[in-house]
Amino acid sequence: MIDEDIWKRRFWAYTAVRLASLAVFFLGIAVAYSDLVRAGGWPQIGAAIAIAGALATVLAPRLLKRNWDQQNP
Repeated sequence: MIDEDIWKRRFWAYTAVRLASLAVFFLGIAVAYSDLVRAGGWPQIGAAIAIAGALATVLAPRLLKRNWDQQNP
């Protein structure tokens, strides 16, 4: 039962990290193409934020898994 609780928490943490990273990506798109930060958008800053979000979407869950694998030899 305890093992199941750990895996449930890990699943939700994994999902939360993925969704948060995806939100950062979409924030970057919004900054680039909308009037969110300044009139006419801000493509350079938006692109940097979107790239950071995309990288986090791919890399953050892998880092979580690596950390969990080290905790459970």
